[in-house]
Amino acid sequence: MNRWTVDPALAEVFPSLDAVFALCGEKVSGDSQSEVLRINHQGRGFYLKRYWCHGPRRWLSKPKVQSEWENLQHFARWGIACAPLLAFGLQRRCGGFVRGALITAELKGCEDLAKLAGNNDPRLKDRAFVGRISEQLATATRALHANRFAHNDLKWRNVLVDGLGNVFFIDCPSGRFWRWPLLEYRIIKDLACLDKLGKYHLRAAQRLRFYLQYSGQLRLNRQDKKRIRRICRFFQGRE
Repeated sequence: MNRWTVDPALAEVFPSLDAVFALCGEKVSGDSQSEVLRINHQGRGFYLKRYWCHGPRRWLSKPKVQSEWENLQHFARWGIACAPLLAFGLQRRCGGFVRGALITAELKGCEDLAKLAGNNDPRLKDRAFVGRISEQLATATRALHANRFAHNDLKWRNVLVDGLGNVFFIDCPSGRFWRWPLLEYRIIKDLACLDKLGKYHLRAAQRLRFYLQYSGQLRLNRQDKKRIRRICRFFQGRE
């Protein structure tokens, strides 16, 4: 069984799952079960992510490609800026996942926060620029958690920023919904992932401001202080 959904304006460019698995492009990343290609068509850039699976895992869980496109749809519905989803689909055989793909539009002029940090980008010293990023990131993260959803890999490399300081979420195949008390642990993990580089590149006051923006409060209460201690300890001994 093949399932393929595509933006009608691009139906001739990406007509089927077979067609997108035959495409060639600039390889951005890859591992034993997936790869990301950058595709250029008539001056427009696209990112093609292809997944495949072998062995018993194909029957045991929801395919990552399906989780990723569904999560992008959730983000759009919650008002979280992300790469526009243009096409997606998968192939099953005897009920098991065989392969799948999704295509997003390229966000021009964007870099991920980890790259800015690695390059010691002077914008990270600009209080106004950091403040704009912090507010958007706090609002988006709060929206995730308010919907009982955790990203599960909310690191700086998965947050894009353009030249104006607009923030976009990318790459979320591991995100999912949780219930209490497991949700609280996942919230701590998301916030700790953001702080993993934040503690090296931001001032303590900026990190505190982010948390207050995230919590929607003017000052910390006892529960906030307890949570912040857990955030700061989350990766101790694992870095």
